[in-house]
Amino acid sequence: MSWDERAVSALQAVMRCALRGTRHPESPHRDVIVSFDDAEFLVRWLPVGFPHQVAAALHDQPKPEILVAPSMSPGARAAAHDAGVGWVDESGAADIYYRNPSTGTTIVIETKGTPPVPLDTRPGWRPAALAACEALLAGAAEPTVSSVVKATGISMGSAAAALKFLEKDGHLESAVARGPGSARRVVDRGALLDAYAIAAERLRSPLSLRVGILWRHPVADAVEFGMAMARNGIAWAATGALSARVLAPLQTEVSPLEIYVAGRTPSDLGRVAFAAGLKPIDGGRLLLRPFPTPAGDKLTMVDKVHGLRSMLWPRVYADLRTTGVRGEDAAQHLREEQMFDD
Repeated sequence: MSWDERAVSALQAVMRCALRGTRHPESPHRDVIVSFDDAEFLVRWLPVGFPHQVAAALHDQPKPEILVAPSMSPGARAAAHDAGVGWVDESGAADIYYRNPSTGTTIVIETKGTPPVPLDTRPGWRPAALAACEALLAGAAEPTVSSVVKATGISMGSAAAALKFLEKDGHLESAVARGPGSARRVVDRGALLDAYAIAAERLRSPLSLRVGILWRHPVADAVEFGMAMARNGIAWAATGALSARVLAPLQTEVSPLEIYVAGRTPSDLGRVAFAAGLKPIDGGRLLLRPFPTPAGDKLTMVDKVHGLRSMLWPRVYADLRTTGVRGEDAAQHLREEQMFDD
């Protein structure tokens, strides 16, 4: 189904009536003119539904009256609502208030929709592919098998499969089909980051452990946590709000604080907490999680000023996005600090 058909279909699902849609002949964007009875409104299809895409749409003239996306994040929903622009996504969620001043036609829709399936089951999006993406986006690897293997520690087979998938999915391209000269390149870093972030959220393990902390200086206290891990031979790295404090500081509080550690089972996480002198507690401010990809702590860096070991910025970005509207604001700030969107 083409993007314009998907946009009209999503609208029809929430409006429960037949609509007519035609691509805007002069728009450089994915715009559809949708007709309903005697009213027409401009609909913009967003490939992902992240806040930065909503912000870009709101600055265009003419401004779209309704935004449609596969899934609208909490931050994107809030941005559209605050700007008085309606939105719909393919889960069936919608928030629309539209009134045609000429005809008096009024449309009011507010639905929650059905949450998407939590895991991305598409062939190709696997933890090894996420590791390859993180390395490529952070500049830790070139899009070659040997470079990805060196940066991530994954097998040659996994690296080759990940790069092949990314090329097939349109994120990498080769000037030459095969042979030594078939070096790939990233087509669109912004689009790759968006696709990676969505897959990272869907593939995120539900395994975690909340522990109680009394950290008044989170970065310094996290460094001390790391010292305890080093004494016990446990790999670790901060992510989310903790990492954002050093990678792209922003005057906003994002909870919870998150740290990745080596381990695969609940007992492994319990061992980490014990080694750090922390106790599990419901609602604890610190969330311990197992490393999200087979790369483990290879895709990490140490901040030279504070000494904080952190995941690379693409993973930090993806994790911030899952912590609500404030987290998405911090993620967008990090994105702007680390890269230029295409």
